[in-house]
Amino acid sequence: MVTIILLVIVVALVAYAVSIYNGLVTAKNGYKNAFAQIDVQLTRRHDLIPNLVEVAKGYLAHERGTLEEVIQARNAAVSGLAAAKANPGDPTAMQNLSASENSLTQGLGRLFALSEAYPDLKANTTMMQLSEELTSTENRVAFARQAYNDSVMNYNNRRETFPGSLLAGGFPAAEPLALENPAAREAPKVSFT
Repeated sequence: MVTIILLVIVVALVAYAVSIYNGLVTAKNGYKNAFAQIDVQLTRRHDLIPNLVEVAKGYLAHERGTLEEVIQARNAAVSGLAAAKANPGDPTAMQNLSASENSLTQGLGRLFALSEAYPDLKANTTMMQLSEELTSTENRVAFARQAYNDSVMNYNNRRETFPGSLLAGGFPAAEPLALENPAAREAPKVSFT
């Protein structure tokens, strides 16, 4: 009778350990899937930028430095995305992706600020459509990033809390993706005139 009770306890412990391990695997796959959604949106963003620059080229011929900066930032962001896609959650890859995407966002901000000074460019139908698509994509990136960061937090919580921490030896910590949103940091302008 004691043997049967011990056997039931051992089976229950093994089943519990398997359940914890499977939860870690599921959480890891969840954040990788969430990163795949970021990949889709960032790729879309990266694909829109050359078209945007081409439209702006004709109007901003003497602003070539800004256009080249945007293209260089876009190429760095594409490389950062490829490295992050190869190993989602890797701290170095996520930090490099964040830095390259933040640089691209700043370059695009300068491009849009310049376009404000050129009414013909600002009124160009293609430029307006590309700007709208880019804005829509930025919103999708924000939602995908939030889902990814939530998945990373869930995974990291599972691997760091007891009893998951006992079985998490082969599960490295995942890094969330922090992208800068300049509009969110700026204080709103208030005018009483």
